[in-house]
Amino acid sequence: MKYPSKVKLVDVGPRDGLQNEKEPVPAAVKIELVHRLQDAGLTEVEVTSFVSPKWVPQMADAAQVMAGIRRKPGVRYSVLTPNMKGFEAALASRPDEIVVFAAASEAFSQRNINCSIADSMERFAPVVAAARAKGIYTRGAVSVAVGCPYQGEVSPDGVELVARLMKQIGVQHLGVADTIGTGTPRKVQAAMEAALRHYALDDISGHFHDTYGQALPNTLACLEMGIWQYDASVAGLGGCPYAKGATGNVATEDVVYMLHGMGIDTGIDLDLLVDAGKYISDFLGRRPNSRAATALLNKRVAA
Repeated sequence: MKYPSKVKLVDVGPRDGLQNEKEPVPAAVKIELVHRLQDAGLTEVEVTSFVSPKWVPQMADAAQVMAGIRRKPGVRYSVLTPNMKGFEAALASRPDEIVVFAAASEAFSQRNINCSIADSMERFAPVVAAARAKGIYTRGAVSVAVGCPYQGEVSPDGVELVARLMKQIGVQHLGVADTIGTGTPRKVQAAMEAALRHYALDDISGHFHDTYGQALPNTLACLEMGIWQYDASVAGLGGCPYAKGATGNVATEDVVYMLHGMGIDTGIDLDLLVDAGKYISDFLGRRPNSRAATALLNKRVAA
């Protein structure tokens, strides 16, 4: 089996990880988290989202957070911009990349953003065009790519449709997301194959939730396909809003531990990454939701 020799990880903790936290996280804490992630060697960080504070109060300080970051050369800072209003608000903060997302399930699209998949693309098209006109990289995410809380199983055809439409509106990179974490390796591979009909291997990434403990097996299954880019969230930040009490994003520490154990280079210092996860977990008043981090922190205490 030939695995990629290097893997690029995007840490989505500051945005996807923190957005559902009930208690406000101060901008200074979010900024410090980004600094710790880039100091640990992350070269891609999803920082925040420019959305209505009414819907996502935790992201109301998006402009403040972006303004406060000490930018490091070679690091790409991305923001979520679901519509033109969000994109226009984000422009002043000089993002390196914008992210738009669409569902592979019509039921999810209607319930989550109150429109069909086709309509969501019409909403994103001007955002993508405006970003590219300004030289800002564009990434699209296909949510609920293998399972949907309303529809159940999602066929690879749904992923293929979104991939084709994203390509048509000019999205440069496509992330395939198992949003509710029900995917298993073969199903995830089928979703990836559908996306690869429209995107090159170098323009595809995986985003796996660990709700059923399948995020690492799903990552391994995609590594076998040659996919070398993945999203992860430091300390496993972010629950799964559709499965009460369930874990959400796979922990960056766990992915890094696995990759380093396979001899795959990430450019990330695992000890500094564990420190970053402990920093935000201490602020939130809980332990990191990462098995690797827990083991390494216990080892430090024992030493």
